[in-house]
This record gives sequence, structure tokens and C-alpha cells, in this order.
Amino acid sequence: MPGLSRSALILTVALATGRATAQPAPEDQLARPSPQQAAWQDLEVGMFIHIAPQTWQDRESDNLSTPLSAINPTKLDTDQWVNVARSMGARYIVFVAKHEGGFCWWPTGTTEHCIRNIPWRDGKGDVLADLSKSCRRQGIKLGVYLSPQDRTHGVGVGGRAKDPARQPEYEKLFRAQLTEVLTRYGEMVEVWFDGSLVFDVGDILAAHAPHAMVFQGPQATIRWVGNEDGIAPDPAWNAVAHPKPGLKWGEYTAADGDPAGNRWLPNECDARIRATWFWRSDNAGTLKSLDQLTAMYEQSVGRGATLLLNNTPDTSGLIPAQDAARSAELGERIRMQYEHAAADTSGTARELTISLSAPTTIDRAVIMEDIRQGERIRRFVLEADQDGAWVAIASGTAVGHKRISTFQPIRTSQIRLRTLDSVGTPVIRRFAVHRPIDAGAQMDPTRPSGTPPEP
Repeated sequence: MPGLSRSALILTVALATGRATAQPAPEDQLARPSPQQAAWQDLEVGMFIHIAPQTWQDRESDNLSTPLSAINPTKLDTDQWVNVARSMGARYIVFVAKHEGGFCWWPTGTTEHCIRNIPWRDGKGDVLADLSKSCRRQGIKLGVYLSPQDRTHGVGVGGRAKDPARQPEYEKLFRAQLTEVLTRYGEMVEVWFDGSLVFDVGDILAAHAPHAMVFQGPQATIRWVGNEDGIAPDPAWNAVAHPKPGLKWGEYTAADGDPAGNRWLPNECDARIRATWFWRSDNAGTLKSLDQLTAMYEQSVGRGATLLLNNTPDTSGLIPAQDAARSAELGERIRMQYEHAAADTSGTARELTISLSAPTTIDRAVIMEDIRQGERIRRFVLEADQDGAWVAIASGTAVGHKRISTFQPIRTSQIRLRTLDSVGTPVIRRFAVHRPIDAGAQMDPTRPSGTPPEP
């Protein structure tokens, strides 16, 4: 039939009538990401930055006890923040411009509870402006967290005013704040509405952040993984079924992943480098170990999600030195392990084989689907050649953007990826195998900070 591709259509012959009808191939019915979603998933690692009045309170939640005169982060340096992000391998930053207490780190015209009224830079500072410039200089994308909750204005989770009579007033205020942060500081890669939104701001997003990923709310294009541990479930499917009884759009988590779903909604894993989101004077000992953070990376990015790892400046405005060093160690560990593959390949096939130039010890494989063609693989097995026989060394289900499969070190000259179940033929963007690294290896202090290996 002219104009009909074999890859796009299945011809079904209706014998009773003798007519041929065209039906979409199963793979053409799969959910697919928008170009912006696919580009965002390639970022893989981001850095969250939490600083607010509770930084001065040794608390996670702002009790509104801190006078504005006490907020004076005299050493605040957004270049330092971005340097930490780059050393960690982050490609984007999400900055908490306003947390649930309502304090704003930019000179908003909507409230007096903002940076205009603190001693820092005599009230003439603008952290969002500084951070935007620092990000642009170093090639890091910027996102913003704008809490719908606002205790200063008597507003609860989702932006619902405790006094219903004040709801219109607060919605006007919040919409003005959102417009300010989306029009003054350049393009945003991500906008966070923690706790979702009970009112609509879709017109503002469409006008001023049409390409940004949106976390929660009616315009959500990404979803919360469902925990704050930096770990995605296995499997973590990219698609969801919508509508779903009892669940509003923007409230989906990884638990709602459905390989047969009709909408693409990738997972973001937010996590803390310490035990808390905000700096505390008594929790330096909770800084996660390098091994803990490496495992977090492999169970988030390595399960097809993105990792948004929090670093928190202290009351001086700087990320503490030990936290910055640990972030750099993580970035170097990721680069050491994944920057150079022993070998790799790609292709559209149910079976792909890597032939090594000589027997090599490997302990992990990285598999990436071309998600622009949908998430096709449902079940796979990795096999290594051992004396002429194929031996299974790992298996799994979801692949999606990226799957890191680890296994006991094995010496082989060939390893193959065999798809056991899929929707259509898998389109493998990359299949790579990696050698073990010395578990005790330390960061090279002479190596310049930079971006992580390409996806």
C-alpha cells in the first residue's frame, strides 16, 4: 500500500470481505517523550540547593522565628555552588528560591519577607541573579523551586489559603512571584511546585517556560520517585496510564509506572547528601559516604531516572568544605567507573554482541534504549562467553534511558545482550561493558572539575 511503512503498519487481511485493513504496529502505540523530556533525561544528575531561614534555626521547617536582620550569609558565593555541582557531575541545579516559610531569595515586589530586607549586600542582593550568571558561565542549566505553601501568608500545602476568603489574594501573589522568577533570570530547565498546586498557572508556564520540566501540579512533565532516598524502584517504567482512578495528574510516583501506559512521565530522585535538607550545626556526621552515594547513583540514574542530590549552604552562604569534597569524590568515582568503556556497540536488534580484542575482566554493563522510539524492552539477559558456552551473568526488565547492570567480575572475550521480551524490535542507543575499578581509588586532585561522561 503506497505511503505505508512496514515498520509502522501491520496489514491484516479480512478474509470474509477480501479487504485489507491497516492497524498500527504495537511499538507505534508506545508512549514517547517530548523532545524536552528526552533532553532532560540526558542530564541525568542535578544538584538541589536548600537555604532558607531554617538554616539559621537548625530546623527542617521554618517556624518564622528568625528576624530578617539575622539572615546575613556574608560569604555567599554562587560560583562556589556551581563549582561543587560541576565537580559532582551535575548538569543542572534546582535552587530553592522560596521554601514553605515564604522567604524569597530575590527582590520580589510581592512581599516584604524577602532579600530586600536583610543585611546581606545592604538589601541590594539577588541570589537568583547571581546564580543564573554563575550557571551560564559554567554551562550548567538552572531550575527553580517555588513553594506553593507560604506560612508567612497563612497558606498551606499546595497553595491553599487557610482562610478561604484570602485564596484569590494569594493566587495573585503567587502568580506574580512565578512570573518574576521566570522572566528575570533566563531560561529555566525545571520548575518545582513541591506539594503540587491547587490552582492553575499553566498560562504562565506556557508563556515563560514552555520548555521547562515541571515537577508536580497540573502541568507536570516529570514525577517524584516516591521517596527521598535517591533510589528508583526496579523496574521504574517511564510511562503511566492516565487517567487513573483516584489520582490527579502531578501526583503520580514511580509506583504508578506502567509499561503499557499512554503518557510519558519520567522519574526524578531527590535525595540529601546529609540527613537533612537544610544545614544544621549538629549533623556533619550524617554526611553520606562515597559508597552510599555511588550506590544511590547506580540505583537512580542506573534505573533510568535522574538524580537530584541536595547540597546545603551553611549560615555563611558556602557549601561546607567536607560536603563539597564528598561531592567531588562522587563525580570522580562516576567518571572513573563509566567514562571509558572496555567496548560498546549499538543497533536495532533483539540480540547485540560485543567482541573484545582480548579476554577482559568486566563487572558491569550499561544499556540505553533510544527512548524517542518508546521503551520497548520488557525483559533481557546478559550473557558472557565462557570457553565457547554462553553463561547468564545478569538479567532485568525495564531499560529505558539507562540501565546499569552489575555482576561478579568475569573474564571474557564476548558478551551479549539478548532481549527475551519486547514490544517491537529494541532500538539500542548504546550497549557498553566496563572494567572494575579499584574500590579504594581516590579522586585525582589534579584533575579539573567538569561534566560527567556523556550518556
